[in-house]
Amino acid sequence: MNVILETERLILRPIEMNDAESLFLLESNPNVHKYLGNHPVKSLEESTAYIVSLQNQYKNNGIGRFAVILKESGEFIGWSGIKFITEEENKHINFYEIGYRLREEYWGKGFAYEAAKAWYDYAINELKVDTLYASAHIDNAGSRRILEKIGLKLKNEFIWNKEVPSVWYASN
Repeated sequence: MNVILETERLILRPIEMNDAESLFLLESNPNVHKYLGNHPVKSLEESTAYIVSLQNQYKNNGIGRFAVILKESGEFIGWSGIKFITEEENKHINFYEIGYRLREEYWGKGFAYEAAKAWYDYAINELKVDTLYASAHIDNAGSRRILEKIGLKLKNEFIWNKEVPSVWYASN
């Protein structure tokens, strides 16, 4: 996987095995999972397994979730990226979805928007994706604001994963 994106403050690069502890720090925080069905990761092994699945996405689809690294410090602060979804979600299948997740101490600083905007531009301009999708918990005002700010439009409400009241966004 040779895609690396840079923004003013961030480097967006493929997630590597040596990111497992940082990923665990992110994914084990219950506050990070508040709008995701409240299923935080419980072990480093779960994070390692997730990295294996991400690396398979890179191989199979040429894209996936990438590490969000602060340029200033080299610190892993979360993930963002484009994922090719092959299972049905909100009556869609085989589509590109934009997503992001940051460590709690980096919320509200514009990093999620900065990463999401870079991936939106990449999807439209480089991947030539016809329609880019995203979903968010219906009550996650911060995430919804980011999706709207990068240019996605609210399409409908649905229940994600049989438990999470969500909203569906699309680029057109």
